[in-house]
Amino acid sequence: MKKQKIAVLLAGCGVYDGSEIHEAVLSLLALEEAGFEYQCIAPNKPQLHVINHLTGEEMQPSRNVLEESARIARGNVLALDAVTETAFDGLLIPGGFGAAKNLNQWALKGPDGDIDPQVKALILAFARARKPIGAMCMGPTVLASAFAGSEFAPQLTVGSTEAPSPYDIAAISAGMESLGSKASMRTVEQIEVDVPLKIVTAPCYMMEAGISQIRQNTKQLVEAMKQLM
Repeated sequence: MKKQKIAVLLAGCGVYDGSEIHEAVLSLLALEEAGFEYQCIAPNKPQLHVINHLTGEEMQPSRNVLEESARIARGNVLALDAVTETAFDGLLIPGGFGAAKNLNQWALKGPDGDIDPQVKALILAFARARKPIGAMCMGPTVLASAFAGSEFAPQLTVGSTEAPSPYDIAAISAGMESLGSKASMRTVEQIEVDVPLKIVTAPCYMMEAGISQIRQNTKQLVEAMKQLM
């Protein structure tokens, strides 16, 4: 029996300027454990900027999102412009600031930031095909940006104001709602499942959490995606 295949949309390599590495790798592990095949994909374009992860300072020269994503994918990554939803059974978006810098520009302008047109088109194609979509950490802001002005008003979560978080969960949730999505409060032990739209979101590192909690939250998301298929 042929395994179902999930496209994993990466945004580079590293929490401050690309995909969050723990979330990305644990997503790949959870997908394999759940019986899926996966294919990493990424935009072929320059990163917004490059951050020294030791000092937090911006670095030169610039780097390419696809090339940096290949670090996580061990070289097996496809350029976004070569991908269509027809080749996959679902889409998963790990978090990290790169999701909010290279996939959309939430980190710069909040809900007023632009979204990469290819990213938007792919997300809408999966939604219209009623194929499951998963997003974690800042990934739900990418979904909110993609669905703004569309026929979709998904239920999404980036975390909870009722548990410790290093980020302004209330403001990010309000920003998603300003684009037409509906925000839920969920802790790192929980996920949000929009059953009609087949969208699953998980807070992961938007909340204060250890790697074992991220592992469990990621597994919850992947298992929920599997149930929606």
